[in-house]
Amino acid sequence: MTIKPLGDRVVIKMVETEETTKSGIVLPGSAKEKPQYAEVVAVGPGGMIDGKEIVMEVKVGDKVLLSKYAGTEVKLDGVEYTILRQSEILAKLD
Repeated sequence: MTIKPLGDRVVIKMVETEETTKSGIVLPGSAKEKPQYAEVVAVGPGGMIDGKEIVMEVKVGDKVLLSKYAGTEVKLDGVEYTILRQSEILAKLD
């Protein structure tokens, strides 16, 4: 099953990273707070939203930073995704 976002919405997948402490203890991604780093999985078409022309500035494969509590989390085929508006993305990473 695939997700096709509507309007100015973007589907992202959080990037889980493991972190090692100075003493060598590995902290899995689930032991830390929600990451703010994600990869774009799908992008809506943009267009006229609430009387304003929205041009989508992100594309599939982009790495992005987002605000901590942005979007709505959904689980599809055992994979967790977050759906949010493009305006909730803070920056693109190179």
